[in-house]
Formats: sequence, C-alpha cells, structure tokens
Amino acid sequence: MKNLLALLAGGLFGAGLAMSGMTDTTKVIGFLDVFGGWDLTLALVMVGALLVTVPGYYWILQQPRPACETRFHMPAKASLDSPLVLGAALFGIGWGLVGYCPGPSIAVLGYGNWQVVPFLMMLLLGGWLAGPVRTALESGIKVDQQRA
Repeated sequence: MKNLLALLAGGLFGAGLAMSGMTDTTKVIGFLDVFGGWDLTLALVMVGALLVTVPGYYWILQQPRPACETRFHMPAKASLDSPLVLGAALFGIGWGLVGYCPGPSIAVLGYGNWQVVPFLMMLLLGGWLAGPVRTALESGIKVDQQRA
C-alpha cells in the first residue's frame, strides 16, 4: 500500500509540474531572471502549492500517526548550519544554470527529453559524493578544533 501511495503521489506531483510549466526550462530561468524579463507565473504556482500544503501539513500532524508508517519522521535539526547553506547555494546555482531541479528533471523524461540525462547523472554523482565530502569536512573541522 505504501508503494502504491508513493507511486500515486509521484504521478500527481509530476502532472502538477507539467501542467504548471515547471518542466519548461525557459519559464524557470525567466522566473529566476528577476532583473531581466521576469516571469511571475511560477511564483503563482508556488503560492498555490503553499495554499494547499500548509493547511494539509498541519492537519496531517494532528493525526495520531501517518497512514502508512508507525510514526511521523520529522527533522531533528532546527537550525541553519554551513552544510545546509552551502547545499542550498549549490542547488540554486545548478537550478539557475540549467533551469532544472530534481523533480522536473525526472518529469521531463516522460516527454522523451533525453538531454536532461547528463544533468541527472551529475545530480546522482553529487548525491553520492555528498556523504564522503561531508565526512571529510567534519573530520577536518574536528582536527582544527583540537589544534586550537
């Protein structure tokens, strides 16, 4: 049941991305070009998503447990740190360069757009490298702290 719900949610998400224009890189880059020919339509898409998500989020958290899990899995960290800020910056740079983020890049495969495959390969490589890079950075930070 859990996998079926995930499949349905993913299909709904992909359809929403396609209908809203989030899979059109020219539209996304137009949205990001605030000082040029700014395209406001994707901001409206995001506002519409928030109007559905925020009340739904609070309603779901009032339930005793999720539909397909034994408990809610909430983030443990509530503060900003350098890995979060660096990751957000890298995400934003990648989004601005090509006009794709992970969801839409997968959705355009449904159109037969194979030009997105190199982006997806680098996305997977970045995700795979994130763990070892973070471990190396954290061990370097600990070494520096011990020297001080």
